[in-house]
Amino acid sequence: MADAEPSPALRDALRRLEEHLGRSLPNPSDGHARWALYRAALTSDAARPALLAAVTAEPDDALASGVVGEVLERLPRAERDTWVRVLAPAVRAFSERRAQELGTLEDLRTGAIDPDRLPRLVDDWSDWLQFRAATEADATVRRALAASGRTKRIRRTAAESLG
Repeated sequence: MADAEPSPALRDALRRLEEHLGRSLPNPSDGHARWALYRAALTSDAARPALLAAVTAEPDDALASGVVGEVLERLPRAERDTWVRVLAPAVRAFSERRAQELGTLEDLRTGAIDPDRLPRLVDDWSDWLQFRAATEADATVRRALAASGRTKRIRRTAAESLG
């Protein structure tokens, strides 16, 4: 089943994505087809401005949210808020949290978080962040997660990553 006819802004953004990617969108009214085009655009830095324009004009809030959720890890920290803000308030919460978590993960990787604060911070982290930190953060963080990670999987992964 096809969605409503795309707005002129969405049509323009889709056309630019097609040009960047060298592929055509058979039916711009079809949300599944747009998702496939968006997924292809995620891997292209050159297509990113057109992808942002498409997400901004995307009438399907769930589809827009899915694209933003996928692109966040590929973006520099300074650009994440721009993408999150284009989402409708009703679907923004997940992407806001994920952008914050990615910033925390980057801080953990660089040692920008005071190790003395870790025991208090770990409890507030989502399972996703705890699991990622269990394999990507420094030994101090991994030890904290091995001792007090939320799930057995997180604790085991952190302990195994310590050797």
